[in-house]
Amino acid sequence: MGNKSQDSGIAEMEELPVPQNIKINNITCDSFKISWDMDSKAKERITHYFIDLNKKENKNSNKFKHKDVPTKLVAKAVPLPMTVRGHWFLSPRTEYTVAVQTASKQSDDYTVSEWSEIIEFCTADYSTVHLTQLLEKAEVIAGRMLKFSVFYRNQHKEYFDQAREAQDNKMLPSVKDNSGSHGSPISGKLEGIFFSCNTEFNTGKPDLNSPYGRYRFQADAEALFNPKTNLYFGDFYCMYTAYHYVILVLAPDGSPGDDFCKQRLPALDIADNRFLTCTEDEDGRLAFHHAQDVILEVIYTDPVDLALGTVAEISGHQLMSLSTVNAKKDPSCKTCNISVGR
Repeated sequence: MGNKSQDSGIAEMEELPVPQNIKINNITCDSFKISWDMDSKAKERITHYFIDLNKKENKNSNKFKHKDVPTKLVAKAVPLPMTVRGHWFLSPRTEYTVAVQTASKQSDDYTVSEWSEIIEFCTADYSTVHLTQLLEKAEVIAGRMLKFSVFYRNQHKEYFDQAREAQDNKMLPSVKDNSGSHGSPISGKLEGIFFSCNTEFNTGKPDLNSPYGRYRFQADAEALFNPKTNLYFGDFYCMYTAYHYVILVLAPDGSPGDDFCKQRLPALDIADNRFLTCTEDEDGRLAFHHAQDVILEVIYTDPVDLALGTVAEISGHQLMSLSTVNAKKDPSCKTCNISVGR
């Protein structure tokens, strides 16, 4: 951008001050504040600011993919810092470059300064405010609650062999992949173990098939979900299909995973929410229910000992096409998107 040639109808004029020492702060998933220093002598002549905002080029991106169109913003000269906001050109967790010109509007064109230096910054994850909006949209389609009694995890035989032989008989948390909403604060950051709990409507039992491997660890729900466990809403998404997924996080109270979630995710009442509940019967026994109309992906944030359950080969099919590993969210779905960057 340094010494850019100007568009037709815009004349370059040395007298206008070039923005110096650009500062970007108060960054959210779809906004930021920008300020800079400049020579005060010509401030009264400045009527507008031109802002050149571009997504930073990803070296690993598909060269045949449609490239993002640069965003040229024109703003009236207001006291700095100035807030730049807009979900139609800012996405969460995305690196951008920005450069600024000062401008003076004439009768039929602008006189402008040279471009400032180029500054790089990265937008933020969804805040709890944005996640609460997603949660509310997920609640609309969650459906009625069905009883369940076990959590289960499908994997390959080698995964469980590794747990027994090299991990003291334990499944260990790993960093969550980038599936789901691009702005999710848990992707690439939260460590946990994925479990399922959805049941087949006609049998009340776990699905016989598996997207991830022919072996299944299965444990009583109480082993992972009880009054000493905190529950958080993590995400709501779909993958260009009619199925919608809700990611929930189960974190033992006071654990590192619990501390992580408390700062970033909406907490749910374990006995009263639309997705996954643990309630106590009159006789003191715990009862568990899951939402019928969404597929729950439950992340447990602590290691899990295989001795808490059983490992056995499934009797159904291995359906790899149903895997959600690094699955990209459909940005056009009105059911599971909110009005911020996708």
